[in-house]
Amino acid sequence: MTIDMHSKLSIADALGRLMKGGLPFRFEAYDGSVGGPENSPITVRLVNERGLSYLLTAPGDLGFARAYVAGDLEVDGVHPGNPYEAMSLILSQLRFKVPSAAEMLQVLRSLGLEHLKPPAPPAEEHLPKWRRALEGLRHHKNRDASAIHHHYDVSNRFYELVLGPSMTYTCALFPTADATLEEAQYAKYDLICRKLDLKPGDRLLDLGCGWGGMVRHAAKHYGVKALGVTLSREQAEWGQKAIVDDGLADLAEVRFSDYRDVTETGFDAISSIGLTEHIGVRNYPDYFRFAYDHLRDGGRMLNHCITRPNNLARATAGAFIDRYVFPDGELTGVGRIIMAMQDAGLEVRHEENLREHYALTLKNWCENLEANWDEALGEVTLGRAKVWGLYMAGSRLAFERHEIELHHVLGVKVGPDGDAHYPLRVDF
Repeated sequence: MTIDMHSKLSIADALGRLMKGGLPFRFEAYDGSVGGPENSPITVRLVNERGLSYLLTAPGDLGFARAYVAGDLEVDGVHPGNPYEAMSLILSQLRFKVPSAAEMLQVLRSLGLEHLKPPAPPAEEHLPKWRRALEGLRHHKNRDASAIHHHYDVSNRFYELVLGPSMTYTCALFPTADATLEEAQYAKYDLICRKLDLKPGDRLLDLGCGWGGMVRHAAKHYGVKALGVTLSREQAEWGQKAIVDDGLADLAEVRFSDYRDVTETGFDAISSIGLTEHIGVRNYPDYFRFAYDHLRDGGRMLNHCITRPNNLARATAGAFIDRYVFPDGELTGVGRIIMAMQDAGLEVRHEENLREHYALTLKNWCENLEANWDEALGEVTLGRAKVWGLYMAGSRLAFERHEIELHHVLGVKVGPDGDAHYPLRVDF
């Protein structure tokens, strides 16, 4: 194909040059150009030059997120609190191609080389990795506290609107596909209690306890004396108040603390529900050794975390997740987690994958955000609310498409005589 280097492409035409099979959605640009099928249920609208600069200077999910969060890229046909249908269409049908050098030069000249200067990112974006490094080494206590603050200390009321009454920000367990979110979160906590074989009088340590859902469930329904720790001050304050309101102050505590600062030992059980993603793969040996050292002989640990579908080395999450959702978050395969637990001395007795359950959980969270959108905007910025809709809908797709998984791994601290205090068969 002969390319006229002197002809100027419209924005829609330039985008079309980068697509295989054309655009699967309707596209409209501020220069008046359009592309894609007229009858598409989804319209993506680029409204200004800053949005174009975002897209050109950070290709992929980060540039799209910057333009979308800033309001420079609009999506019609879906609610911003639940953009699942749009993301499903885009991710399933959008295919990029590698243009020739001449085509790429024509595209850049047409769009304007001045758009290759990166605009300042939206206020909702966290610091880049090089700036975070100035705050301390990755997963140092101070840097971990900063990362947790960015995501969790948003607004407790905002989380109530999204998560529902359980205030549980981890994968639920749906006994049936039509179970409510509250029923599913109750079932999740109860399953973990049964896997840990909790009994009245037992001592439970919940690492990264969030708003204290596991702590309160174990205390209320199993008579356990439970301690939960979280790096989020707002979570700790909310969780401790809920404990008092439930009349559980004699059994339960949510403490604002790094788990590494817990001095109590001899616990009958340890639960870690959604914390492993934050601690760093290189810190697994210390993390699981901490759990081993804080259990009594025969004590159990249940590790609940998001994983990759393989154990290949790939420490960091995508750019959007790292900068807008979980700074410094890391995922690996369940095999790596099992190996780390074993190497720390824990005997692994049970493992299961709850991948589909997390997709259903995220579906419910998105529906909650959509239903409570107006009130949510009274708690956070429009940009922050859009980040949440984007990330939850995208995560739902990732679980559905088997790009990520959710695993339970149950380990036991075996006594010196080899007794694991474990039945011949389990019934959970």
